Amino acid sequence: MSKVMVMDHPLIQHKIGLIRKKETGTKDFRETISEIAMMICYEATRHLELADVQIETPICSTTVKEIKGRKMAIVPILRAGLGMVDGALKMIPAAKIGHIGLYRDPETLKPVEYYCKLPADCAEREVFVVDPMLATGGSSVAAIRMLKEKGCKKIHFLCIIAAPEGVKAMQEAHPDVDVYIGALDEHLNEHGYIVPGLGDAGDRIFGTK
Repeated sequence: MSKVMVMDHPLIQHKIGLIRKKETGTKDFRETISEIAMMICYEATRHLELADVQIETPICSTTVKEIKGRKMAIVPILRAGLGMVDGALKMIPAAKIGHIGLYRDPETLKPVEYYCKLPADCAEREVFVVDPMLATGGSSVAAIRMLKEKGCKKIHFLCIIAAPEGVKAMQEAHPDVDVYIGALDEHLNEHGYIVPGLGDAGDRIFGTK
């Protein structure tokens, strides 16, 4: 079974409290989402292997550590996932970016695919899928299935808020994918929204509501 890691860092918890507030404006919401994404990505890359490399400092020769030849990609689930990309890139600036477009049908709550554009060598890369909300899990499960169909084998999922229902769906569908969560909330309401949650992340990131 995959690893599920819920962040306990005080700074992450503080910032999640800020974005939960309904009075937080678009600018502050967007910036804080990016900051939280950066810190979650920090934890999600803790497993990366290092290699010893010989360098020259201004003083002498020495051995330092460098990431060991790992190619990575960040894949946001459109559109809300875009809000996490800049923060993740601060941690892994050489990563390539893919995009997966899915929306949740308001009647069935099932994901509908409308776009998929990935790096040509995505199957060779370690992929970090980002989406602020893991609610029913439908979109995330579908996005990761699409990546696997493209040959991707090493996939991680990063979100800011998750519901237990979404975590369960992810583990059942993709038991090989590690899940990194900023905060694990109580449940989904009858409309499929996370409680207490923070509302519609996409609308709040882009100021469309």
